[in-house]
Amino acid sequence: MSSVSHPSPVPPADPDLMRAAVDILREAGELTLSYFRSADLEIDDKADGTPVTVADRGAERLIRERLADLYPDDTVLGEEEAAHTGGSGRTWVIDPIDGTKAFTHGVPLYSNLLALDDEHGPAIGVINIPALGETVWAGRGLGCFYNGEPTTVSTRTELAGSWMMTSGIGNWNPALLDAVHDAGVHVRTWGDGYGYVLVATGRVEAMLDPQAALWDVAPMPVIMAEAGGRFSAVDGRVGADTGSGLGSNGFLHEALLEVVAPAATTGG
Repeated sequence: MSSVSHPSPVPPADPDLMRAAVDILREAGELTLSYFRSADLEIDDKADGTPVTVADRGAERLIRERLADLYPDDTVLGEEEAAHTGGSGRTWVIDPIDGTKAFTHGVPLYSNLLALDDEHGPAIGVINIPALGETVWAGRGLGCFYNGEPTTVSTRTELAGSWMMTSGIGNWNPALLDAVHDAGVHVRTWGDGYGYVLVATGRVEAMLDPQAALWDVAPMPVIMAEAGGRFSAVDGRVGADTGSGLGSNGFLHEALLEVVAPAATTGG
């Protein structure tokens, strides 16, 4: 007999937790729709200059209350409120409205995001696009789903002619834009969480966030993996807390990293 020990496989996520996450986020999405395109919607500026509305705050409050009722010992991190620290070893990450700028301009591509990490890493990720009626979710070892049906990334292997989404080019330096253009990649904007939905459902090949906070991309590692794709920082580091994000169909990931990694860190 071999004396070599093998690590135990990482267990799948709890399906009940996944279903609860989807239900909670869809409820929060309905709340945001009640404010969407409201003529009297008030928009405030946060300390970092980004916008926030009563819809952002209300959706996060709703999600936190539902999580507190169901999983009171879990840690909860969110964009709009202070962290709640629990002792369970599980951490929820909330972005009540990813794409608040789109939301305040009446563009229906904003999303609600919810993720769960456990002691084994990313466990559950949900992206809800309430104004379009589209939801993508995944659980580690459980698969990725689009409105309840299994979904997978595209199978394109040629970089030239592929499609990449991004949230905007304001944080792209000229070198990055030139590098992607020279590689023959088609770039489209209004991305945010919706860009990752398009990757997970095989409609585009990649989504790039040169700058991203944890809550902007927390659901993406498990969603991309379970859809058959890949998620990393623009420099190839693994994780949602690296300050950037690149989600792809996996087949093109290394080629995309070769294009974007040097250019993303080039000044000017």
